[in-house]
Amino acid sequence: MTTTTGTPVTTGAVGAARSRVEGRDKVTGAARYAGEIPFADLAHGWMVASTVARGRILEVEDAPVLAMPGVLAVLHHGNAPRVEGEFIGLLGRPDPVMAVFQHDRVPFVGWPVALVVAETSEQAREAAEALVVHYDTEPHDVAFYADRPGTYTPENSPMLQAETTKGDVEAELAASAVVVDARYTTPEEHHSSMEPHAATARWEGGRLEVHDSNQGSKWVADELAALFSLDPASVRVRSEHVGGAFGSKGVRPHQVLAVMAATVLDRPVRVVLTRRQMFSVVGYRSPTAQRVRLGADADGRLRSLDHQAQSLTSTVFEFVEQSASIARIMYDADAHHTVNRVVPVDVPTPTWMRAPGEAPGSFALESALDELAEKCGIDPIALRARNEPVAGPVSQLPFSSRNLNACFQEGARRFGWAARDPRPGLRREGRWLLGTGTAAATYPSGVAPSTAAVTAEADGTFTVRITAADVGTGARTALTQIAADALSVAAERVRVRIADSDFGPAMVAGGSTGTRSWAWAVMAAAGDLREQLALGGDIPPQGITARSNTAELVGSLPPKERHSFGAQFAEVAVDVTSGEVRVRRLLGIFAAGRIVNPLTARSQLVGGMTWGLSMALHEEAIRDQASGGHVGADLAGYHFAANADVPLIEADWVDDPVPDDPVGGIKGIGEIGVVGVAAAIANAVWHATGVRHRDLPIRPDRVLRAASATHPAGQATPEGGSVA
Repeated sequence: MTTTTGTPVTTGAVGAARSRVEGRDKVTGAARYAGEIPFADLAHGWMVASTVARGRILEVEDAPVLAMPGVLAVLHHGNAPRVEGEFIGLLGRPDPVMAVFQHDRVPFVGWPVALVVAETSEQAREAAEALVVHYDTEPHDVAFYADRPGTYTPENSPMLQAETTKGDVEAELAASAVVVDARYTTPEEHHSSMEPHAATARWEGGRLEVHDSNQGSKWVADELAALFSLDPASVRVRSEHVGGAFGSKGVRPHQVLAVMAATVLDRPVRVVLTRRQMFSVVGYRSPTAQRVRLGADADGRLRSLDHQAQSLTSTVFEFVEQSASIARIMYDADAHHTVNRVVPVDVPTPTWMRAPGEAPGSFALESALDELAEKCGIDPIALRARNEPVAGPVSQLPFSSRNLNACFQEGARRFGWAARDPRPGLRREGRWLLGTGTAAATYPSGVAPSTAAVTAEADGTFTVRITAADVGTGARTALTQIAADALSVAAERVRVRIADSDFGPAMVAGGSTGTRSWAWAVMAAAGDLREQLALGGDIPPQGITARSNTAELVGSLPPKERHSFGAQFAEVAVDVTSGEVRVRRLLGIFAAGRIVNPLTARSQLVGGMTWGLSMALHEEAIRDQASGGHVGADLAGYHFAANADVPLIEADWVDDPVPDDPVGGIKGIGEIGVVGVAAAIANAVWHATGVRHRDLPIRPDRVLRAASATHPAGQATPEGGSVA
């Protein structure tokens, strides 16, 4: 498909498929990640995590450990520097998790209780594993299930509207000819980025310098300055390259620990988390329990839509997985109700994870839509088109653009949807039952204030400085193309420098908002620079620089529903003897505004769809009720899709012009690829077997149990098979 051109360009850089500007460095090993940048006199810290889920620290036996070879210090609540400042965070509330070593309380397994610092990482690890910590344990509760006691509706905040209501849901349900009332669950899931979290802190010339792996260096710098009561100008954070983040690489305890140790020892200290520690202190996606109630006329027109979602949070900090919020955007109905509820238990605090809210929420909502289509005898795509809104279903705000129907039309054509027999359990190849399914996708495309500087150099090149972050998305390359078009020069004449907090405030890499926000700042600075250059004259040795701050521009945007949309299609094969589910085909068609770089954009979409497949069939973190900790907190025990699980995935897009958009129609695409995939696969499994799966992941044992419940032992299954 062709991409939308948006506003006219002169160099053609935007819209061209370009390889990553840092690609050669990454494949040759020249790219440096936070845990491998060399420093003279570097010491290594190894975090010690709590082994109990609730209680108090009675004693840290540090004397024997301090006598071990190479050990320089053992920091804990009894001797660590006091943190007088207050961590604020993106949610606008203090997060007590960042106040490490400030008290003796333990609220969950994995809570940082000590940091052992030694000359080498091997010495630090050996000493950390030898450290004995005594606890006064208390009874803990880590159980999560639907409607459990203690569940509440959180108060609304700037980033959370917990509940919305339009019309009389109960009355419309009662008057509906067809009703779906179903419950769905999704498990705890983890980011598992390839590069572990790492930070190196040092004091240099009175400034605190931190080399980190993060999604926003200025964000991290400002929070460290606030926490340690420092002048923000005296803190610099850099993040050269990031090996995956997905929402987990914000401000975390390991950065605070590195700063504490560097302050105590007056030398650089590096703290790298282990894979197991990443399962406890950097966040995860909360499990969810969701109920969706749909009421419709016989022709499938929705009269009532009720989406209720429940998630968990820690006892120390409230984080809400807003799974029900997707229903506020997707479908029109006479009456709407959505609510996100939460229950605190003795577990680590969840956090944003790629497509937070929309990923688990779409599984429930899009599965329920498929169930409604089955009950009404209507094609699932036709049902969705029938309930397409003309404005925000709850907000009534206009959409900046909404081309979901075009996604379904193009996807249906390419997938061969018209040849599909809607009856389940009819297609078979040997022991494999075959089925196809579809689901819709959406994710917000927001924008946030950012600053940028663009310099015309004396040699005829241009340098862009912005505190963006490239977490593997190709942000450097996209910004190079955007700057080249804004300056009307070839991309080869543009150098983009990012991820340095000294460059000023900018949106973090998250919420599918980074590229759109950074692009606006770069375009504004480039426009001012072109005006300066138009005055003529030689460029001095230091260059000519123009700066931008889009805060006022962002604030003046008219209110609209700004989102990307997509249609997901899946074909699966289900082994009736083993319960194995194999995905044979995945196709995603998206309406995501102006595509800056088709090469990296398709990579992002395919990556997200791969994660959706993994979510549907594999990912599930198991928490032991007795200990409060994880079972198999590593990449052997926490299973996700491997190469053999992933078929050829196709991702493409339709034209999606965004009228009167100040950023030329650029939208975010980093997360929408995940959304809807799990539902499309679950719907395909139903089409293959005639059995609905409302609990993720769709494991073989669940497939076999569901088949046994539907077809008692020895009873014939479609096409003559049987269930043992």
